[in-house]
Amino acid sequence: MRNEAYHTFKVEQYLSELEHGVVYNFSESGVHPMSLQELADMAEIDTDAFMSTLIDYPQVNGKQSLRETIAGFYPGSSPEGVMITTGATEANTLVANTLLKPGDNVVCFRPTYEQISGNAQNNGNEVRWVDLIEANEWGIDAQALAAAVDEKTRIIHVVNPNNPTGCVLTVEDRAQIIAAATRVGAWIVADEVYAGTEREGDVETPSFWGTYDRVLIVNSMSKAYGLPGLRLGWLVGPEEIIEQCWRRHEYASISASMLSMELADHALAEPARSKLKARARKLIRTGFDILTEELGRHQGVFETVAPHASAMSFVHFNLPIGSEEFAARLLREKDLLVIPGARFGVENHFRFSSALPEDHLRKGLNHLNDLTRDIMEGR
Repeated sequence: MRNEAYHTFKVEQYLSELEHGVVYNFSESGVHPMSLQELADMAEIDTDAFMSTLIDYPQVNGKQSLRETIAGFYPGSSPEGVMITTGATEANTLVANTLLKPGDNVVCFRPTYEQISGNAQNNGNEVRWVDLIEANEWGIDAQALAAAVDEKTRIIHVVNPNNPTGCVLTVEDRAQIIAAATRVGAWIVADEVYAGTEREGDVETPSFWGTYDRVLIVNSMSKAYGLPGLRLGWLVGPEEIIEQCWRRHEYASISASMLSMELADHALAEPARSKLKARARKLIRTGFDILTEELGRHQGVFETVAPHASAMSFVHFNLPIGSEEFAARLLREKDLLVIPGARFGVENHFRFSSALPEDHLRKGLNHLNDLTRDIMEGR
């Protein structure tokens, strides 16, 4: 029987239906991807040796050397506490399906990427939303968090740095989350895919790993590394939970790709890892400066809380039009795609990715400015 109450993944549905073939695609959340040749050059991959890789089933929970490398990023972890997944997408889904039982609730912050919340709703679990405060640089409402968490809270989900705002939790906000989880024994599930994409300075956003005994970390090759096409992510946590997720992984995908694991093994080894993150930061910093310059041509129309990290900005606009209609007109009239804020549950905003080649970015922003003028003039 068809489930009429099925909760669609609003952002990904929007992207999967509209993004391909668009001339100015500013809807993505990562930096401009790199080619296989660029990766091979940067990571000094022996392409002859790579071409001899058997296109076979890999180790199901992930290549041993890759899990050892990733475990090294999280002091106190072990290769057995790491599982390689088909992107962060699968990791989030496995976590929801492993941890949540009937009657459990999940606490999420809004706006956010709804992968955990959507999976929870489709499993029949209650999702409790805590709205982030834009006037406080998208900080946490501590009173709302405390009120949302109770003895049935199984997961407190956080994306840090945040998607779509790019803001990083303060020390005080992190402490509030840890205290709330500790009070009821909830799991903190921390999606940290944007760590390493800092806009100012090169100090990486600190992980939740090691701050509390019930923490699961989700990460991937897509954002800070500019390699989304590898479709490779990982999950880090206590070994017994990772093993439970592994059993579900065997149903969901069996394993990630052998070729993706081989390439990730090279990409995460130094000095390639540092070079990839430096590339991402350069694109992010240049792109954000161009975005603010171009949107600044319309005084009083656009306003953005400057993202601390990530390739994205969550732009507030003051126009006589809703976010879905604004995005639809951009696509229809200018062949330009952004994500309407309504897809994140926040109106009068759009998510814009600016970590792109400068010429392409400026051309697209000229089109966005043209439509903005049309709307302001009633056309």
